[in-house]
Amino acid sequence: MINDLFAQQSRGYQPLADRMRPQTLDQYAGQSHLLAEGKSLGRALQQGLLHSMILWGPPGVGKTTLARLMSHVSDAHFMTMSAVMSGVKDIRSAVEEAKQVRAQSDRDSVLFVDEVHRFNKSQQDAFLPYIEDGTFIFVGATTENPAFELNNALMSRSRVYILKSLSETELAQLLKQALADEERGLGKLNISIEEPQQRLLLQAADGDARRLLNLLEIASDLAETSGAVQIIDNTVLEQVLQTSPKRFDKGGDIFYDQISAFHKSVRGSDPSGALYWLARMFDAGCDPLYIARRLLAIASEDIGNADPRALQVAVNAWQVFERVGSAEGNRAIAHAAVYCACAAKSNAVDTAFKAAMKLAREEPGYEVPNHLRNAPTQLAKSMGHGDDYRYAHLEPMAFAAGESYLPEPLAHHVLYQPSDRGLEGKIGEKLEKLAQLNQISDQQRYK
Repeated sequence: MINDLFAQQSRGYQPLADRMRPQTLDQYAGQSHLLAEGKSLGRALQQGLLHSMILWGPPGVGKTTLARLMSHVSDAHFMTMSAVMSGVKDIRSAVEEAKQVRAQSDRDSVLFVDEVHRFNKSQQDAFLPYIEDGTFIFVGATTENPAFELNNALMSRSRVYILKSLSETELAQLLKQALADEERGLGKLNISIEEPQQRLLLQAADGDARRLLNLLEIASDLAETSGAVQIIDNTVLEQVLQTSPKRFDKGGDIFYDQISAFHKSVRGSDPSGALYWLARMFDAGCDPLYIARRLLAIASEDIGNADPRALQVAVNAWQVFERVGSAEGNRAIAHAAVYCACAAKSNAVDTAFKAAMKLAREEPGYEVPNHLRNAPTQLAKSMGHGDDYRYAHLEPMAFAAGESYLPEPLAHHVLYQPSDRGLEGKIGEKLEKLAQLNQISDQQRYK
């Protein structure tokens, strides 16, 4: 447990990001939507009233720092653990520590659990009785959607606050502080970094304060010396930024948000949006074949028979990538993305398939009508299998007007209802003509 809020190491290396950690709420950057005057969390902190909560947000936006500052302004005892390295035994230790603090000084305790989504269900349940009886105030931090990753019981006892990525303006202020602060920052190094190079750092940080300070620290180590000045120029930044991709957590919320934005751009017939999100994911290191697979789903789900060529274009892009590699393969995937975005859209097949699955699940298991049954043997024929079946190719227009291919109770269900867009409009016209022939046949049959 860490129970000294801002204890500084007396020796050894401390990363710049740790040294620059805010000491007061006034120094805290970002999250004005939570902490500004009049906001709920801001009011609670001003009054020193803490409650159990979940801090949900991407890396480097100040979840840990905010938890520490909250305990500080409330004069609460601060304890921390990481779900990556802790277990139920550590939870018990925290409980005992909190009880001792309460007995000795009558102070509240804040238990901060980083990466709380890494705890399994039983480990999360272990917190519940101590949150309820006030043994400690629980503050969990997560980069994943708590609605999916945390138990309902834990969620019901905690309030969820969403922390946002820092803006470039907020990062710029942090960068300025780190360059000027002689005690905690790099002020004593007399670093010179021009505006264009600062913007490169801010863009590479991608809303992540920790990433910004880590990149700045590496750049300061590589800075060129000119007299008494340490210069961070483009040459230095090329070395620093070439191995620093933007934030992209495969399997996490950022990953799924960007995939969602890409899919919705294609579905919405916006090739510019599709290309932008595609480029963002490529730039951040997403597996191109994942996107190729998603394009196949889009071609079937959102385009369907309005333009059946879209499915083949998506398959071809996948094959091009596998045969020639990423240099040309990425462009082929971009080609497919633009084609799918520009294609006529219809989800009629997807809707029909879901309706068919619903019928299969909810209706009785109707027997196959005799005329549709297979009759490979004399016994099957003697049982009437295949009797009265009309071979479509021998009928006018290769269509057996009036023939039914559904079980009798479902005979009038129409599952596939084509749109009037693209090729599907032509399909719809044909099916309408066939439906008219069926109607004529039925009328003649019942005369």
